[in-house]
Amino acid sequence: MTLTHILPTLRASVPDPFGRDLWPEFTTASVDDVTVAGVSLTCLAGWCGTPCVHTAAAVIPGTGGMPSPTDIASVVVTRVIQVNTASDGVLDVWIDARLAGADIEIGELRVIGRVSTAGDARARIHPAGEAAGPRPVEAVVCDLRAGDLLVLPCRGAALLREVDPRRRHRPEYQDTAPWTSAVCGR
Repeated sequence: MTLTHILPTLRASVPDPFGRDLWPEFTTASVDDVTVAGVSLTCLAGWCGTPCVHTAAAVIPGTGGMPSPTDIASVVVTRVIQVNTASDGVLDVWIDARLAGADIEIGELRVIGRVSTAGDARARIHPAGEAAGPRPVEAVVCDLRAGDLLVLPCRGAALLREVDPRRRHRPEYQDTAPWTSAVCGR
């Protein structure tokens, strides 16, 4: 447990710490954003819409952030669609991204785009898609609301066509490589 979990009002001046080995290279956190290799993820979501993906070199574990020469890591930026509080006090959170195709580090979930000084609550993240089951999260801000942006790191390459439920069945993307699109595929 960190100081920002014990005293959530500190989040207005100190960013929540993150597991450096689980995020891509050159990841930095501010009180309301995460930047990966110089790209603000809040700006990325504004440019491309959600869900969106950013990929960079992975970090060699235990080196304090040294980039791997061979491995890659990604982040998925997703938007909260709906939040309900269950009778057991757990937040049920529905997002606009699929998570089944990516090796997500759900415990590293972060809210970006705004500062919350609310306490933490347990949550169940419901990814988009009918077959996707909820994923438990031990600590997310209890004032989470529809429209909030969430960012999740993952090991390896998260592919946009696997994360975006609208992209899976669009015929214009079935026979082209994802990197040939001039803009974010929208």
